[in-house]
Amino acid sequence: MQNHFALFHLPESFAINTSALDKAYHEVQGQVHPDRFVNGSDAEKRVAMQWATRANEAYQTLRNPLRRASYMCELHGVDLQVESNTAMPMAFLMQQMEWREALDEIKAGKDVTALAQLDTELAVAWKSQVDRIAILLGSSDYTDAGVAVRELMFLDKFRAEIAYLFDQLEG
Repeated sequence: MQNHFALFHLPESFAINTSALDKAYHEVQGQVHPDRFVNGSDAEKRVAMQWATRANEAYQTLRNPLRRASYMCELHGVDLQVESNTAMPMAFLMQQMEWREALDEIKAGKDVTALAQLDTELAVAWKSQVDRIAILLGSSDYTDAGVAVRELMFLDKFRAEIAYLFDQLEG
């Protein structure tokens, strides 16, 4: 099975041209969309549906920096072990604890201004981590990129918690 990059005729790179990805996705969808096979056999319809589903999955993976980085690590034999490997660098663990304590204080005080500041801090950390992953993947350091991807997963989940708390406090 060809990989997601090959499906869209794109170079395997973390730094992806989203316009080229969008264009390639629409071209592939145009070729395999099930509506084109409405008069086809059941087998043709099934294959078209499978290809359309695969194209959607590949597109969603490559469009999202976290999913793209995870996919690239896995392509190069790095098992992220997201369910079983919770080991993180000590500095990152300490930062997590500080953010968690800040979030607990914000929840207790229902402080929307402090929540906005924490959200901004996390957005900066997320962007910095994506930039770090780009460098690691660009230099084919998939093992260290895998560690960085797991850290980015935490940042992603934590940012979702912040968004949820915003909804609660402002709702």
